Amino acid sequence: MKLRKVTAASATVFALALTATACGGDSNDSGGSGSGDDKTITVGIKFDQPGLGQKTPQGYAGFDVDVATYVAKKLGYNADQIEWKEAKSADRETMLQRGDVDFIAATYSITPERQEKVDFAGPYLLAHQDVLVRSDDNSIKSPADLNNKKLCSVTGSTSAQNVKEKLAPKADLQQYPTYSACLSGLQNKAIDALTTDDSILAGYAAQSQFKGKFKLGGFKMTNENYGIGVKKGSDLKADINKALEAMVADGAWQKAVDKNLGPADYKNEPAPKIGDIKS
Repeated sequence: MKLRKVTAASATVFALALTATACGGDSNDSGGSGSGDDKTITVGIKFDQPGLGQKTPQGYAGFDVDVATYVAKKLGYNADQIEWKEAKSADRETMLQRGDVDFIAATYSITPERQEKVDFAGPYLLAHQDVLVRSDDNSIKSPADLNNKKLCSVTGSTSAQNVKEKLAPKADLQQYPTYSACLSGLQNKAIDALTTDDSILAGYAAQSQFKGKFKLGGFKMTNENYGIGVKKGSDLKADINKALEAMVADGAWQKAVDKNLGPADYKNEPAPKIGDIKS
C-alpha cells in the first residue's frame, strides 16, 4: 500500500511537470524573445559616475548603461527585465566569481591581472588618462605644465601618482574623497587640474550645471580598454561580442557616446575592434 501511494504521488508530480513545460517552458532560457515572461538578467554598473553609470531619481543613465541595455536586448531581455546592481571597482571580480551578476559594464579596464580572474568581452571603448581644467585656464597645454600645479585625484587612485612619477615630478598632488569633491575644488580654484580617465572626466563635465566651465586637456597619457566582464569560462562572452559588433554597425554606439559624453566636447576614439587591446 505504501509503495502504491508513493508511485501515485510521483505520477501526479510528473504529470504536473509535463503540463507546466507544455504551458510555459523554462523561464530561465536565455534564448527567448525577452517578452511575455518573468526572466531577468543581472547587470553590474557604477551608480556614481555621471555620463557613464549613474543611479538617478528617474532610473539609470550613462554610456555604460546604454551599452549594457543594448547588449541585454540582443541577449533576449527587455529593459524592464534588467536588474541593476552597483559594481564598485574593488568588488567587480568577486561579484562575477560569486555569480552575483551576469555581466559587468562599469568603466572596467581590461588588464592581464584581471584576465586571470574573469573573462572580458570587447573592448567597447578606448579611453585615456587625461586632465580636466577650467575653460579659461590656458596655462596647461601639456603634461609637463602640471609641474608646480595642484593636481587632484581621488584617494587611492593611481592616476595622479602616474603623472607625478612619469610626467610632472613637481606636481602638487591633492587627494580628495570623490571626483565630485575634486570638481568643486577645480571650480573654486582650490586645485588646478583633475586627472583620471578622459571618459570619466567628460561624464562629470557634461553635467548641465558644469556645461562650458571645464575642458579636457587631450593628453592621452595611458590607454584604458573598457571591456564587459563575465565569469571565467562563461558562454556569454561570445554573445556579448556579437552584440557589441551590432551596436557599432547600426550606429547605436556612436549615438550613445554623443548623447552621454558629447556635451563635454569629448573626442572619442573610433569604436575598437573586438579583441584589439591597446597597450
